[in-house]
Amino acid sequence: MTSIKIFADSTCDLSADLIKQYEIGIVPLYVTFEPDTYRDGIDLTPATLYAKVAETGKLPLTSAPSPNDFIKAFTPFVEKGDQIIYISLSSELSSTYQNALLAAEEFESGIVNVFDSLNLTTGIGIQVLKAARAAQAGQSVEQILKMLAEIRPKVDTEFVIDSLDYLHKGGRCSGMQNIMASLLKIRPVIKVIDGKMTPAYKVRGSREKAFEQMVSNALANKDNMDHGTIFITETMAKEDALKLRDTIKEKVNPDEILLTEAGCVISSHCGPKTIGIIYLKK
Repeated sequence: MTSIKIFADSTCDLSADLIKQYEIGIVPLYVTFEPDTYRDGIDLTPATLYAKVAETGKLPLTSAPSPNDFIKAFTPFVEKGDQIIYISLSSELSSTYQNALLAAEEFESGIVNVFDSLNLTTGIGIQVLKAARAAQAGQSVEQILKMLAEIRPKVDTEFVIDSLDYLHKGGRCSGMQNIMASLLKIRPVIKVIDGKMTPAYKVRGSREKAFEQMVSNALANKDNMDHGTIFITETMAKEDALKLRDTIKEKVNPDEILLTEAGCVISSHCGPKTIGIIYLKK
């Protein structure tokens, strides 16, 4: 019987244990500190990335896997008769999706199926996990793709950025915005809407206040929340993630709350002490 191999890229931010458990293929994006280029999650860790940014005062460049990278990753599984479903970083944020489509054209039609998550970090990961579990349960490619299309608009991804420093270094906000946010202790809250990072609102005050607001937003949607899987994803904010987990577990009591660390690509855009809550709506 034909086996289905689920692939994602490194921005899905699933833990090594989940990747191993469900045999998920990962194609890494690239992070470049001139003149050196690293594979996200393989050659570079977030801790090392932050150290390099502190040392140089500059953010790295991030780039998508090439079509050839995808072909190399897919080929061994195609050769042994597998069908592939690759779930990509949002096409609104990267050329990763388009490069995967180009790679898919090199194989017989229907063998490599490319699905645009229209999300990032574990907003991708929650879709990948659902697909991997469905594949293990014996569902067909068509059934899994239909399921993904149904849940994609139901993914709620919201996260608090601790400061605007990395957004400023990356050219995503002005120097004056960065200064004012620092002086006023303003922390932006970002949501993913239609595949794009969209400022949802700003919280003025302590980190705790920003986290409380984010939790309050999630809990306000409790009745419309799928209680199967909730992700809490952080970068250099493990203690805060544990507190959020305990609060959500008490108020919602989902089947599982999975804690994950954001990889280098996500970290290079959002910066340290970023933390998010990701779940599916009913």
